[in-house]
Amino acid sequence: MQLHGYPYSDGSSTFLIEMHEDVWRAAGLDATEGELFPPGVSDQYSVDRIRELFAEVLDGHEVLTNNSKWLNFTTVRNEHWHHENLVILGDAAHTAHFSIGSGTKLAMEDALALAACVHEHVSLDDALDAYEAERRPVVASTQRAAQASLEWFERIGQYADQEPLQFAFNLLTRSRRITLDNLAVRDPAFASEVVRGAPLASREADEPAMFRPHRIGRLELKNRIVVSPMDMYSSVEGVPGDFHLVHLGSKAMGGAGLVMTEMVCVSSEGRITPGCAGLYSDTQADAWRRIVGYVHGNSTAMIGVQIGHSGRKGSTRRMWEGIDQPLDQGNWKTVAPSALPYGPKNQVPEEIDRTTMTAILEEFVAATRRAAAAGFDLAELHAAHGYLISSFLSPISNRRTDEYGGSLENRLRYPLEVFDAMRAAWPEDLPLTVRLSAEDWIDGGNTIDDSVEIARAFIAHGADAIDVSSGQIATHEKPQFGRSYQTPFADAIRNRVAAAAGVSVIAVGAISSHDDVNSILLAGRADLVALGRTHLWDPQWTLHAAADQGYRGPGAEWVPPLRAGSRKPPTSRTDAVRPRLALVRDAQGESADTAHRRWVPRPAGAAALAH
Repeated sequence: MQLHGYPYSDGSSTFLIEMHEDVWRAAGLDATEGELFPPGVSDQYSVDRIRELFAEVLDGHEVLTNNSKWLNFTTVRNEHWHHENLVILGDAAHTAHFSIGSGTKLAMEDALALAACVHEHVSLDDALDAYEAERRPVVASTQRAAQASLEWFERIGQYADQEPLQFAFNLLTRSRRITLDNLAVRDPAFASEVVRGAPLASREADEPAMFRPHRIGRLELKNRIVVSPMDMYSSVEGVPGDFHLVHLGSKAMGGAGLVMTEMVCVSSEGRITPGCAGLYSDTQADAWRRIVGYVHGNSTAMIGVQIGHSGRKGSTRRMWEGIDQPLDQGNWKTVAPSALPYGPKNQVPEEIDRTTMTAILEEFVAATRRAAAAGFDLAELHAAHGYLISSFLSPISNRRTDEYGGSLENRLRYPLEVFDAMRAAWPEDLPLTVRLSAEDWIDGGNTIDDSVEIARAFIAHGADAIDVSSGQIATHEKPQFGRSYQTPFADAIRNRVAAAAGVSVIAVGAISSHDDVNSILLAGRADLVALGRTHLWDPQWTLHAAADQGYRGPGAEWVPPLRAGSRKPPTSRTDAVRPRLALVRDAQGESADTAHRRWVPRPAGAAALAH
């Protein structure tokens, strides 16, 4: 149960009470659930109960009413904001949850933008079209932040075990618009306290969170940065080549603590495209052993392998030729839990039978053994993104009526069989992890609550970490993209089930700045952060992030041959040392009245100095 209080006038405050429905009922506040309160009439029973529950906070102050009653917050979105010469502004056009306090701000900005657009355009239609084009991206961004804040408060119970300092930082950064660096501008002492007081292992007190060591099972990582698995579609007959050596080797030397391969397929028919890598032959295993040896011999990074089967998403073109589009020729048959295509352009897969399920399980085992022989430090079961294992977990793709379909328990049955078989084939002292799609983004599909239970099941079967992604279950998904948009899923899994079990959680998805990474880790939303496209943009991203933060330590060591490049080279005169051009220095740590001045302006009316 939370109180949202903020000034309304010089003598009163807005007083909003919010809670989960279960808490609402437990507190007896549902007593008036069946009553209707017309305009001007308040739910007096609930008001009196609130006075009672919040007596200590109120400290004798009165609770005023104004049609006060319970409601579920509704986020308003409109396809159009104007019709002919009628325009809707503010809450009439769009709402954002009150916890970020943006309602009045959005309305005022709407009004200013509308006035400006009407002034700038001759035609009213053009002006109103321009107004919507200007305002919609701003409003959408604010609504995303408000939704994140709304959901944070809805799930506040999952943070009950956090220490006060971490909880305070988590609260302040809940919308993901405010970050550690942003707070450091406002309150540097608090930001420093958050870093020093973080419940994360460290080598020194003020070590940035991303460079602190972490263990997945028994595997020690030098820092908390992971190069996310990214399909490269550049193998020949499933054999990785020099491209993969350079791709993965450069990321390892770029400073990441853990480098993950793309999904490595368990069979030729289990590939997504003809260019996908495999571990279904000794030739492929030998090629991977060369790459693993390079990473171990030339960096302090660890390297993990992601093992999977494409299922109904197989037999498609390389990404740049038409992602998820069927091959022009040479297609192979695909399998899935049900005979449902991934999308309208994809082939209809065969419904997998028990014999084929057993054969594919044995292929997973063989690939796992080859991965161990190749020297990988970690293995991950790919149970996300609509591939075979993922398609068993989702009710969107699994419509079976036998013991492998229907309930969540049944849909988990085959994925857990595969995981158990991999666990038995994988070295006991090395971690085995699983990647999940935590949200299907489709009505009737898995939600985060389902995925918490899925994660719980894998943890009970020995998973050392949960790698939390989302979506790609079917082409008609409607994901809500945005900066670090998948982090709340990792947050929920970590704080509701994984942390208590000592299992690591990896956050992924549109994370690209070291500030966001540090903020996610310090708030306790994840234990590690995986970045994909960011590492394609800059293979040395981790080392450059260390330089930007002024960090030099074992969490971000340059390999000796590259150490001469550890200092950013000057690029133009903007890097030059500038002469002093001001007569008066800004006061540093002192008030303007007491700071020493090298020059003091003469009083008004004083005689000019003789020259």
